[in-house]
Formats: sequence, C-alpha cells, structure tokens
Amino acid sequence: PPQQIASPPRETMSREASGASVSSAPVPEPERQQGQGNQGEEAGWTPLEKVADKVEELYSLRDTFFPRDPSEKSASLRACADAALGVLDSLPPEQRKSPEERVIYEFLMGKILDVFPDYCKEAEEHLSKAVKLNPSLVDAWLCLGNCIWKKGNLASARNCFLLALSKGTDKKILCQLSMLERSMAQSSEDQALLVEESINHAKEAVMLDIKDGNSWYNLGNAYLTSFFASGAWDKARLHHSIKAYQNAEKDETMKLNPDLYYNCATAYKYLENYESAIRGFEAAALKDPALRADIEVQKIINLLDKLENAMKGRLRPKRSASLVSSLNEVNFKLFHKKATISILSGGLNKTVAVVCKVVLWIRHDDDAPLYYLTCDLDQSYFILSVYGLQNEAIKEGDRVVLLEPYYKILDISWKEQRYKFKSIRVDFPEQIIINEKAPAAHHVARASIRAQHKP
Repeated sequence: PPQQIASPPRETMSREASGASVSSAPVPEPERQQGQGNQGEEAGWTPLEKVADKVEELYSLRDTFFPRDPSEKSASLRACADAALGVLDSLPPEQRKSPEERVIYEFLMGKILDVFPDYCKEAEEHLSKAVKLNPSLVDAWLCLGNCIWKKGNLASARNCFLLALSKGTDKKILCQLSMLERSMAQSSEDQALLVEESINHAKEAVMLDIKDGNSWYNLGNAYLTSFFASGAWDKARLHHSIKAYQNAEKDETMKLNPDLYYNCATAYKYLENYESAIRGFEAAALKDPALRADIEVQKIINLLDKLENAMKGRLRPKRSASLVSSLNEVNFKLFHKKATISILSGGLNKTVAVVCKVVLWIRHDDDAPLYYLTCDLDQSYFILSVYGLQNEAIKEGDRVVLLEPYYKILDISWKEQRYKFKSIRVDFPEQIIINEKAPAAHHVARASIRAQHKP
C-alpha cells in the first residue's frame, strides 16, 4: 500500500480559546485588583460573575492539570464542573430573568457542560440559546463551534466561527478556524488549499497580537501540518514552525502547554536535530505523562542505535571495492559534477552529484524518512535519509545518484552515549536518480494528515 506520512501536530484547545470570559456580553467581568484575595473580590460580584469565575477555574484545571493517570483528571473535572453547575442552578429565577442575565446564564451553562472531550447535546442547546438571545456574543459562537466540532459536523462548526468573525476580527476565533481547517483537510480533496487557508488565518491572528503565545503556537501547528500535507519534504516549513513555537514560548502562559513542546520536538525530529527533539519530548512528558512522549524519546534512541550499528557493521574493504566497482559506469546527462562525500561542505552542495550504492535499508519505527547505509566511489560509508518516497522506491544493491545533496555530520550526545556519523539528506524526489532513472510516480509518498485534535 502507498506510504502514508504520519502527521502530528497534536492539537488541544488552548486556554486562550476556551476561557470563561464573556466579551461582548452585557455583564462584564469585574476588574481584579492586584493583591486582593478571592473572598474580597467576590464580595462585590454579581452571582453570575461568581459563576464565571468558577468556570474560569474549571477550564484552568482542564488546561494545566496533567496527572499520570488520565482518570484522575476526568474525576477532578467532573467534581469541579458539578460544583460550578451547583452554583449556577442555585441562582433564584429572578436573578436570571432579564434578557442580559439570561444570555450569560445560557452561555455559562453550555460552557460548563462542554468542558469534557466528548460532545454534549445539552451544551449545544444552551449555547444555541445564548447566540440566539445575543448574536453579538463572540465567545458563545466560539464555544458553540467547538461543541458542534466534537459532534463531527465540521461545516456547521466553521459557520459558527465565520459568523463570529462577521461581528469583528478576533484572534481566538481565527485560531480555532485555522485549527478546524486543518481538521477538515484530513478528508478533503482540497487538502493543500485548506492547509494554506489555515496558515493565512493563523497569520491574521498573530498580526492582531504579536505577543500572544497561543496565536504563535497555532501558526507553528499550521506550518507543521503543511510539512506533512506536502508529502514531508519541504523542510523550510519545519523551520517556520519552530520559529513560531519559539515565539509562543516567550509567552509565560504557554509554558504550561505540553503540546507546544511535543509539536516543537516533532519538527526538530524531522529536521534530524535529534538532541533538541529529545529535550522537547522529555519536557512534554514531564508536563503531561499521558502524552507518552517518553515513547518518542525511546524511538529516537532506538533509531540512533540502529544507524550507529549499521555504520559499525559496514563491509570489509575487499567487499566494498567489489560493491562500488559498477559505480564508475553510472552516467547522467545533467550539469552536475561527480563528487564523493569527503569533499562535500556542510549544508547544501549545489551543482554536485554523489554517486553511491545502497548497502542496507535501515528499518525503524516511523514511516518517514527512509534510512539507508550507503557507500560512495571512495568506499566511504554514510547514512542516507530520503523524504518524499515510499520504501519500495529504493532497494538494497541499487545505484543511486544524489543531486545537490545536503550534507552534515550528525554528532549527538545523550546520557553518556555519543553518536557520530556522516549523513546526506534528500528532501525532494527530483534530487535522486535510481539505477539511472527518476523515481516512478507511484513511488512518490502520498501526503496524509492525521491531526490529533482534542476540541
């Protein structure tokens, strides 16, 4: 079957997009005086404002509490939600009778019920009432869109976000719309177009507030998704995603988000910056053990062990000479100069072609990239990583020509273990010739987006 590129990012609704604030609502939240205790603050609050504060605590719990046992979080959320519902239900009818109070009551009721990962029909009903009572309540449209998204009705969810944007530009709505478009791209024939729209909406959100970490995080996710949507070959998109994640981390509130570290580590992994990837996955694992990011760390270590063992097990000189003897016969009608790995410079080597023999296909835990132990005309061995092709494209014993190769020496130290070997990376199918032929079209890897979104 065609190779499918496994594709993060993990997407979890951020606190920025799911807080209990009631912007555009008739009853604003009270101003918080620095140094005041909660009891002092609550003294001057209306009953609905007190409930709004409870809802804010509920969503803070959802977004910052990551115990090793996920059932512990579910139980805590349930207890906190029940407490908030209890306060809301205890309000006497006369305190939710006016149109303004009714709007906030319906919004908060729906917001509380929607805190859990699964779709809740009752939450949708309350949120629908809120937007009918006050179509200008942007936060209610945001919550309703997320609720319907869980239901699986992505088109209706998108309509909610677009209706909210028709009331005025809003970074929270733009971020959720961007995330939704990435989700819609998974099953769409217009995958590339939707991913590009996702990037554009993410950029709009950043432009509204360049200090907002959630908007930068969302932009990083959009670029990371576009890397996989394009077939996992354009590493410029990985660099863009990492830059966005780094900007997101400048916002102190984002340092509580384990997915930020997980997704940034994923980008580093596909850039073959394995030390940074390991550090990122370990940070994510510490913040949320349920992510199982420690498994990703072990996968990288296993890969490095396999690459190192392949280099150590290379053939003896006589067999190597026999292996590469046919390479001198390789001819290609291109304006590239034949070279061996020993004369390559670090980074991209333009107008150069390395002719080599595939000695071993190195199987590992992920679909991409493909790794091979290869040997050049000088009988120098190196690791070849190939993106954008299926594993049937290149076989052991094949003669391959690497055009404009990207060369580096991988030198990685981790917990008293050091890995060091030469490596060439091939990002585009057009950069490789296999047995004097271009790769067949059916061997080009098919893009696949399988985002792990949790609305």
